[in-house]
Amino acid sequence: MSEALVVRADSDHVATLTINRPDKLNALNHAVFVELRAHLEAIAGDDGVGCVVLTGAGRSFCAGHDLSSIDSSVDADGSTPTEDFEPATLDLLESLPKPTIARITGHCYTGGLELALACDLLVAGASARMGDTHGQWGLVPAWGMSVRLPERVGYSTAKKLMFTSRRITSDVALSIGLVDEMVADEDLDATVAALAAEIVANSWGTNRIDKYLLASARTMPRDAALLRERTFPFGIPTDMAERMARSSS
Repeated sequence: MSEALVVRADSDHVATLTINRPDKLNALNHAVFVELRAHLEAIAGDDGVGCVVLTGAGRSFCAGHDLSSIDSSVDADGSTPTEDFEPATLDLLESLPKPTIARITGHCYTGGLELALACDLLVAGASARMGDTHGQWGLVPAWGMSVRLPERVGYSTAKKLMFTSRRITSDVALSIGLVDEMVADEDLDATVAALAAEIVANSWGTNRIDKYLLASARTMPRDAALLRERTFPFGIPTDMAERMARSSS
């Protein structure tokens, strides 16, 4: 039986998904996306999970798209990609009704960066190196780079990164807002665990509704989004009364 390409481990209401191709620096092929999609679909309906951490096995988060699979209609494992499956999987990650954290070490390039950008929060170790190298290979983005990167760093900085294929260090990534936190590699696990613990201690209903509100506001004029928010379009957290009573006792 072949080893899983994406491994799930749950602890304290946090589900950690690990891309498991360390010998390939966790490069992405269609088979990885098939397993990732299955995990995301399962987690979306799992009432025992309040936060998701996405990371890579070994010394890298993800070196990007497995270039050997780009020009092939069939992966080495025999699986057949469909045109929308891979970008739609990143859309599913972005819209997951749980907060998500990308835990980044080592390589985080191109497709790997697109994967990280689909997460809510990005936390990098000092060893992380990030960049968009589509231009180096004569490729163009298809997994969200042209939308999510400028949302993170602004259009001018996104253009610079995309036009140059420049790799940047984690401290530079922090300074331009590409990542939310940067810590020493040896502190990365503790930092991510503490952040996830803060998230799951909050109302999961509030976190879910916050994600929906933030996402929907992007597609609406500002005034309309402000008016819509006060109608509670996604309901009220089921634990509101319990939490309010607890705080007043």
